[in-house]
Amino acid sequence: MPRRARHYSPNVVYHVLNRGVRRLTLFEDPSEYAEFEQTMWQALQRVPIRLLAYCAMPNHWHLIVWPKAVNDLPRFMHWLTCTHAQRWHARRRTSGTGYVYQGRYKAIPIQSEDGVLRACRYVERNALKAGLVEHAEDWRWSSLWRRCNFCDATMLDAWPIPIPEDWLSHVNAPAAGDRLPSPRT
Repeated sequence: MPRRARHYSPNVVYHVLNRGVRRLTLFEDPSEYAEFEQTMWQALQRVPIRLLAYCAMPNHWHLIVWPKAVNDLPRFMHWLTCTHAQRWHARRRTSGTGYVYQGRYKAIPIQSEDGVLRACRYVERNALKAGLVEHAEDWRWSSLWRRCNFCDATMLDAWPIPIPEDWLSHVNAPAAGDRLPSPRT
């Protein structure tokens, strides 16, 4: 029996995530992160979805996206996940040997302006919370790094609300319930 189609509303912001099957490592070295960013950029060229924030972690990734049309999110995610999985297998010469992702992506609608800020903060501080860096903006594979280092941020779109002036300190401030381990070396 086929899976039920998901329905997404245009002009609603979504927190989208996926992880490797059995927490499989998706990105083993900087070139694999860079390849994922390139694949994401190509997906953005194919489907006019707005990317507000992202963070690629060793075994999963998060995106904050804002579709323009009804079918933008599924079209974008299908191209991104299928293309990334094909390239992942090709790099390892394991084509045809199994799944890369644990399943279909999760897409959580964000219902308010405050929710957009909370979701973007969660995504952009993900590497900090995991103990991979001392400051969130130091994680090279995130939208925060792109904005803070004035590098090519053309893949990022304007948020539906202004980014607070103290955003960087807000992202780096401990959140309730955070367990911030020492940064891994």
